[in-house]
Amino acid sequence: MMPTGTGHAPCHHGEILQGVFLDTDGRRCAGLVTLPMTGPGSRAEFVRRPGTAPGALTAVPADRTKAVRAAALAVVECAQRTGQPPCGGELRLTGDIPVGLGMGSSTSDVIATVRAVADSYGMRPTPETVARLAVRAEQACDPLMLDGRPVLFAQREGRVLETLGPALPPLVVVGCALGGGAPVDTLSLPVREPDEADVRGWERLRTLLRRAVATADARLLGEVATASARRGQHVLRHPEFEALTAIHRRVGAVGVQIAHSGAVAGVLFDPAAPGLRHRVRGCLRALDAHGIPATRTFTTFPTTGKEFPHGSAHRRGDRPSGPDTARRPARLPAL
Repeated sequence: MMPTGTGHAPCHHGEILQGVFLDTDGRRCAGLVTLPMTGPGSRAEFVRRPGTAPGALTAVPADRTKAVRAAALAVVECAQRTGQPPCGGELRLTGDIPVGLGMGSSTSDVIATVRAVADSYGMRPTPETVARLAVRAEQACDPLMLDGRPVLFAQREGRVLETLGPALPPLVVVGCALGGGAPVDTLSLPVREPDEADVRGWERLRTLLRRAVATADARLLGEVATASARRGQHVLRHPEFEALTAIHRRVGAVGVQIAHSGAVAGVLFDPAAPGLRHRVRGCLRALDAHGIPATRTFTTFPTTGKEFPHGSAHRRGDRPSGPDTARRPARLPAL
């Protein structure tokens, strides 16, 4: 029987905070804090073919080039650590994460692949190893290998700048898609070198977010997320942004968050707020009135059933045509 391994990785729901921050040496680093989301994810199966060349790797779907690069890197790493000769193999990927919305679909594929290759060698890689290989495979990655822990993560370096705490404050998130859910080409976005004032502003938000996590303050977290989203508007320029922030104020939400590299967004609620179900329903009605498709209502804490109303799942082709983007039906399932 051929050595076979499996791996899984989750997605996220865009960022709570993203910007340029200072590391412990005072050096500027691009960094982000993602909003974890359970449910959608990528699954990988890797079947080793001993005796074949290490570069003899195939993938299904065939165009997952980043995942194939990750598989090649992981094979070399695992072979060196176990003393076994590197070889080729077949990678199979399945999943239900929409692409182009800023939910970490490519990173999820890559992490699931690294875990599957390692599993085929009888290994379980550390998060640091997975992050290092993921950055090499796709130049930047999301902190999905850390399984939802709130961290400030240097996505281009694959390292944690700060662990903010054990868990985010409890939140109820009404997800939606801006721009009709059209994918965002991050490579075409304008790039502006941040100045000292920009970095000071991001560092202030970092301090506030640290306090929000330490005190489980959902309202303070919402303020940070909204401020970060507004800063992101300088680049993304979503025409629905002002409507989204007006909705959050009208229905008594604590803030909004937007993927800084995609179209997914969320209206954030404190689950302890009075009349929560009424607020969430009002939010869904307001989104519909503004033509903003609702996707999924979910929480950042465990729940036991359909405790909140939700919008219809946003349906579209998951993988738009082009390199590394095979089409497959996808949705964001409702809670």
